Amino acid sequence: MLKDGFQKMIDKTYPLVSIAIPTYNRADAYLKYAIQSAINQTYKKIEIIISDNCSIDNTETVAKEFTDPRIRYFRQGKNIGANNNFNFCLEQAKGDYFLLLQDDDVIDNDFIESCINAAGYKTDIGIIRTGTRLIDSQGKVLSEIPNMVEGMSTEHFFRGWFAGKTSLYLCSTLFNTERLREIGGFQSKHNLFQDVIAEVQLAARFCRVDVQDVKASFRKHPSEMTLAAKVGNWCEDSLILLDLICELVSEESKRMVRDEGTRFFSKINYSRASKVRSPIKLFFSFLTVFKKFNYRYPPSKDHLLSPLYQVLYGTPIYYGMRFIKRKIERLLANVN
Repeated sequence: MLKDGFQKMIDKTYPLVSIAIPTYNRADAYLKYAIQSAINQTYKKIEIIISDNCSIDNTETVAKEFTDPRIRYFRQGKNIGANNNFNFCLEQAKGDYFLLLQDDDVIDNDFIESCINAAGYKTDIGIIRTGTRLIDSQGKVLSEIPNMVEGMSTEHFFRGWFAGKTSLYLCSTLFNTERLREIGGFQSKHNLFQDVIAEVQLAARFCRVDVQDVKASFRKHPSEMTLAAKVGNWCEDSLILLDLICELVSEESKRMVRDEGTRFFSKINYSRASKVRSPIKLFFSFLTVFKKFNYRYPPSKDHLLSPLYQVLYGTPIYYGMRFIKRKIERLLANVN
């Protein structure tokens, strides 16, 4: 009897968290790892929404192999597009907070617990964020980015992102479900920075809570959905996002934030452009970025050499070059 009363108290006072996994044709790759990471949460008051965007593989079979009663599986009758599938998940969510977990990403077992604890079990926070690790197709850790902006103002949160003190990824962000719906869910001109546009709006309008520890993993691999997008579209969405950020800071800070943001987004887009394989298309991709950012920032040496790194990736030469680069960086750090 006492145990039942305690459980009812927990059910009433602890926020419900919706973990949504929109998916398309990842049954034989990463989907099961994403689902399992959701099921494994130490924080138990969750629901798991799986929205199958009319996959042509055995996604439904894989999803229904998991018998956890907290899972709700939906199959779209036709492919509604990735972003519409994101917003479909948001429509189905019953939780106070909402996590959009891509079908190739994973979260640590205590991700939700860490976020809710840090928020003091409140349900009125705009976003709750942790640090993020980048992993490859095999799950090998490529890098870790702690979330080092705790206690910073909204303006310094944005500038901290530009300076590399934090990273903005879906897998490491809990959104306030009601507030996210109020701003129209996930949307941007080309649906490339729609997640970050939502994050910056909720952070500025409804506050945020930051967890420094790395608690979520973003997977980098050749079949990433966003890698197929055109560089010009990425540039346009970047500039729209930068305009929004500048609207959300004080008048006296706008110029500084715009300068830092322009430099930051140009680097991001040069990095995306450097993934283009064809030398001719690569040249025009770099030219597109240079033009979109008002000819202010040319590609760096690393961006220009990136295609060579891609060709050598996985070879002894590649790992030798990385080893030498790290040694030089450490030596320079010690000198400074």
